[in-house]
Amino acid sequence: MQTTRRMFVQGSLAATGGAALLPVSLHAQEGPPARRPIPSTREAMPIVGLGTWITFNVGGDPVLRDACVNVMAAFFEAGGRMIDSSPMYGSSQPVVGYGFQKLGRPSTLFSAEKVWTASATAGPAQIEQSRRFWGVPKFDLVQVHNLLAWKAHLQTLFEMKAAGAVRYVGITTSEGRRHDLLEQIMRSEPIDFVQFSYNVVDREAEERLLPLAAERGIAVIVNRPFRQGALTHRLKSEPLPAWAAELGVSSWSQLILKFILSHPAVTVAIPATTRVDHVRENLSAAAGPMPDLTMRERISAHVRAL
Repeated sequence: MQTTRRMFVQGSLAATGGAALLPVSLHAQEGPPARRPIPSTREAMPIVGLGTWITFNVGGDPVLRDACVNVMAAFFEAGGRMIDSSPMYGSSQPVVGYGFQKLGRPSTLFSAEKVWTASATAGPAQIEQSRRFWGVPKFDLVQVHNLLAWKAHLQTLFEMKAAGAVRYVGITTSEGRRHDLLEQIMRSEPIDFVQFSYNVVDREAEERLLPLAAERGIAVIVNRPFRQGALTHRLKSEPLPAWAAELGVSSWSQLILKFILSHPAVTVAIPATTRVDHVRENLSAAAGPMPDLTMRERISAHVRAL
C-alpha cells in the first residue's frame, strides 16, 4: 500500500514540478478567495480550507511528507487559512507540524482540530498532544469528532474557551450520519461551528441542518465535498457542460465546490488533496461568480443524470 501511494504521489509531483519544496512566492493567485464571516464573531474566513484526512497520513516517508509541505505552501500562497485535522487521521497531525517547521507558521493560519476519544477524562491530554504535534500556541477551533462522548467533551471545550485556551468550539459528523442528534446539539448547545458532509448529490443537509445553522448563527464546515474523490473520479470522463463557462470553471471539482460554496449558510469547505495543482484549483473556485438558485439546481440535476 505504501509503495503504491508513494508511486502515485511521486507521479503527481513530477506533473507539478518535482519533489523539492516550493518557494512560497513561486505562484501568484488570480484573485483572492471570497470570504464569509464566522457568525459568532464576524471574523472573515476564506471559503475554501484544507482537509488532511488520508492525504496527510503518510507516516515518516520523506518524499510524501515534503509533498504535503508543498500542498500547504500552495494553500497559503493562494490565500487559504483553515487547515483541519484530527487524532483519528493517523500521522496527519505530525505532518502538519512538519510543514510548519519547514515553512514557518503563517500568521493567517486558522487551526481546526478535533478531540476523538471515548474517555471523557482523556480529552484534555489528547488535545494537548495534538497541539504539540502542530506546534501552535493554541488551536483556533477544537471540535468533538463524530459526536464521540460529545457531552463530556463539549463541557471540556467550553471550559477551555472560557479560559482562553481555544477560540471556538464545534462538533462534527460525516457521511450523513446521526443528523437527528446533530440537530439536537445545534439547538441546545452554544457551539460556534458544526461540520458535516454536503455536496451536489448529498443534499440532505439542506432540509434542516443548513437552515438551522443560519438561524442559530453557527458556522458550517463542509467535509467530503467530493465524496472522498469518488464523485470527481466518476465524472472525470464526462465533459463539462458548456454552460459551466458562465461560472468561470474549468473542472468538475471547481463546479462542485461552487455549488457547495454558493449556499449562504456554508462558511468553508475543506477538500483534501495530495497535489499542488489541485489545491490551487480548489482555491480558485472560491473566486469569481457563484451560481444562483436556478444554476444550483441545474448543476445538481446535470450531475445526478450522468
